[in-house]
Amino acid sequence: MGIIQIQLPSRLQVHDFEVKMMVAGSFYEQGRLSASEAAQVAGLSKRAFLEMLGKFGFSVFGYTSEELTTDLQTLEAWKKS
Repeated sequence: MGIIQIQLPSRLQVHDFEVKMMVAGSFYEQGRLSASEAAQVAGLSKRAFLEMLGKFGFSVFGYTSEELTTDLQTLEAWKKS
């Protein structure tokens, strides 16, 4: 695994864990990391990572609300045909 260093303004007052979760959760939600890989980035077990996703605003399913809306509209159109 590679190491990336970033500098954030001190006024943000974020902890390393929060940054790791934001990165891991984002890449997981985009489908760029598996749950196991994202958990490793965050420094958690897979189960703990999946439990934390919602607390950071990410979907456990890697499924956005826009995708859900589109799928529901497709389903409704399919039912009518």
